[in-house]
Amino acid sequence: MKFGIIADHFEGAGAKYLTAVEIDTARSNQHAFQGINAFRRFLGESSERMLFDATFYWLDDDETGEPASLNSTCTWSDVRRGGAVRPAEYQLYYSAEADPVVHNANEGDLLVVARTRRDTLLVMICPAGTTVARQLLWLFGLDPLDDAVDAKILVKDGSVQLGFAARAILDDLGIKIEFPEPAAYGELKNRFGLEFPKTDIFSQFAREFHGEVDPINAPDEALVAWMDYELMFFRHHEKIYVTERLNKEFMTDEKLLVDVDGLSSLFKEVLNRRKSRAGLSFHHHFSEILNAHNVKYTSDAHTEKKKAPDFLFPGQSEYHDPAFDTKLLTMLGLKTTFKDRWRQILTEANKIEEKHLLTLQASISDAQAEEMRMHKLQLVVPRSIHNSYKPQHRSWLMDVESFLNLVKERQAASNSH
Repeated sequence: MKFGIIADHFEGAGAKYLTAVEIDTARSNQHAFQGINAFRRFLGESSERMLFDATFYWLDDDETGEPASLNSTCTWSDVRRGGAVRPAEYQLYYSAEADPVVHNANEGDLLVVARTRRDTLLVMICPAGTTVARQLLWLFGLDPLDDAVDAKILVKDGSVQLGFAARAILDDLGIKIEFPEPAAYGELKNRFGLEFPKTDIFSQFAREFHGEVDPINAPDEALVAWMDYELMFFRHHEKIYVTERLNKEFMTDEKLLVDVDGLSSLFKEVLNRRKSRAGLSFHHHFSEILNAHNVKYTSDAHTEKKKAPDFLFPGQSEYHDPAFDTKLLTMLGLKTTFKDRWRQILTEANKIEEKHLLTLQASISDAQAEEMRMHKLQLVVPRSIHNSYKPQHRSWLMDVESFLNLVKERQAASNSH
């Protein structure tokens, strides 16, 4: 099972923190990113101007909005070319068309530039220290110092795997990366045709045909593998499904029918299915791991005011039993990413002081980590995603195996009473 790596799709990348002269129109109107000679590692050292098609992004930690983006161009040029003595000094010029994105930035914000294998550029700007900044640096393996630049050619060794965590970041940027056809896709199509089976059935199919993981001895690896494998099945099936729908409903004599409302409805259906199925699949796969470990739980239990946490341990009846020791109760929320409004779980079980949240989110900001600790929210993250977090955050994270051990210990204690 191969999902690919970032290096399959990107030639290289670089990052730096912006200075006032680069983005303050009162000080300069050059439309250039400066002090980036290190970007020669992936943009080259051509003696001629190099013109790139570029997509510009302004990104922040808004959990509800979409990133601001636009398509324009960049020019990579040695401003000292032709000089006999002075060394080369490269700058990346951007078109005035990109001003609506670039001028969102402030001094000290993070700039990340990535060159795709198609020789186009992604120019991504975001506030320093935010969750999205941490994610971009992890995705491209960069770590610029406060006043320095980091740049690299992306190679196979050490490149981030394109599993669920990495693809969630790329999806937010609207970056399309093709999924390979799973080996068992023919069997899925034979069973279900071109329609989408219910999510629990789809999840079960992914587990049935993965066959390479051990949910007992390696629950972290199993959860990630099942999510990745189902995502690969789902996106490939989605591509076939949409193609068939377009051919059947919107094409005649090899010409596209201009049915704006129909196309809008189809793509709204596709996006809604993506959003709803990811969370449900996560729930189904984790339930399977709990069942494999013989853990007692209630899913979608009712607590106060019709609240329904994803999982209560040991269960709903114990939660509402006034004689049951509240220290032996555990609540777990599931959020594939924090765009799913993670704060809502804080009010889902008032009797449980410390909440747990299982996520596939890659990295978080210092501010977000501090907020979670302040609210006594413990993150549970599969072990393979831990390296996307800062070292000081990794020591605080739990992995899936550790969470299971905690629940088992409390279950054993409650059974002994």
